[in-house]
Amino acid sequence: MSGAVRLLLVWAALMALLALTVGAAFLPIGMAKPWVAYAIATAKAILILWFFMEMRRESGLARLAAIAGFVWLAILIMLTATDYLTRRWIM
Repeated sequence: MSGAVRLLLVWAALMALLALTVGAAFLPIGMAKPWVAYAIATAKAILILWFFMEMRRESGLARLAAIAGFVWLAILIMLTATDYLTRRWIM
């Protein structure tokens, strides 16, 4: 498969994920709505990293730095969620 066709397929996948994000925003899923949005955003970020930023061709150290960024972001999101969910004024 040529590079241009591959990039067009990835772009189409990103557009489908965008449509899924918009569709999920209107679903009555309650407290799960942000987590669904985070999962879709993570999928989009992985596609961008792997294909457009060409992480598939990079060395192990560059991949490790990208993964470390995602792990750090996950830690920050979990700490923010923990703070938000333990406040009394929400209940």
